[in-house]
Amino acid sequence: MRKILMIQGMYQAQKPSRSSFIPIRGLPYHLREWGQRQAGETPLVLLHGWMDVSASFQFVVDALAANRWIVAPDWRGYGLSDPGAIDNFWFPDYLADLDALLDHLCPGQNIDLVGHSMGGHVSMLYSGVRPDRIRRLVNLEGFGMAATVPAQAPGRYAQWLDQLRQLRSGEMALRPYADQNGVAERLMKNNPRLSADKAQWLAPHWAAQQADGQWIIRGHPAHKVVNAQLYQVEETKAVYQRISAPTLVVHASDDSLQTWWKGKYGREEFHQRVSVVPQLQHVTLPDTGHMLHHDQPQALADMIEAFLASP
Repeated sequence: MRKILMIQGMYQAQKPSRSSFIPIRGLPYHLREWGQRQAGETPLVLLHGWMDVSASFQFVVDALAANRWIVAPDWRGYGLSDPGAIDNFWFPDYLADLDALLDHLCPGQNIDLVGHSMGGHVSMLYSGVRPDRIRRLVNLEGFGMAATVPAQAPGRYAQWLDQLRQLRSGEMALRPYADQNGVAERLMKNNPRLSADKAQWLAPHWAAQQADGQWIIRGHPAHKVVNAQLYQVEETKAVYQRISAPTLVVHASDDSLQTWWKGKYGREEFHQRVSVVPQLQHVTLPDTGHMLHHDQPQALADMIEAFLASP
């Protein structure tokens, strides 16, 4: 009875998306689209975060007043973008994938770019590397990583090798769930503000049922392998300095950096990093956690549209 009641109360998408696959750098990339392309209109590109999928933006898309053309890819190794045989992921591939995607969809055209979490950090980097391609930039909780020092390199490489071994042995396999309700409950555990109807809607996008009936998250376990190379803050700031688009950084009211890094990396340090961005605004969205596009989709949609429409 509980399962039937939960599914009956599933969220109803107001603007259903279309799915397609396009070849990007030798991979079949899954693309989700809303609305229709209009002559002279700036495309809106949405980039999801780590262990998430493009469908994650559905609630915000539904809340947008404008019926514009919106594109959201599943990053390689997430959702329906199959990376093939792979044992780890390299961060620059996200930049190259995005560049190839834009060349395929809208060559020579500026875009409005919105990224969440990992996608927010990719958005910031891409906007500094290809500043002429970005008209407006919105970063939703995309902080990058904690600072490192060269002395950490030997330990990092050893950790990377150890985790590759664990991946080969199956120790890093993703946990299965018994049914769709189990997936929905996991989503609500990750984000206590997520309602049951939205969790039920997200569950079959975020996870897939296997032949044995169990459900597995649509994220390759190699994403759990640490980056072999250390995060370089000064390199990141050098890229940020080249961002020419007006930039909006949206924080959740909950401090997720404190939760993740326990004082090793906080908002003050992030603010120092992004202070080099020439045209920058900060804003905090009340009553939200890290998944702020799930927590307050209408308020976030209004904020994004006002910023994109600003002179």
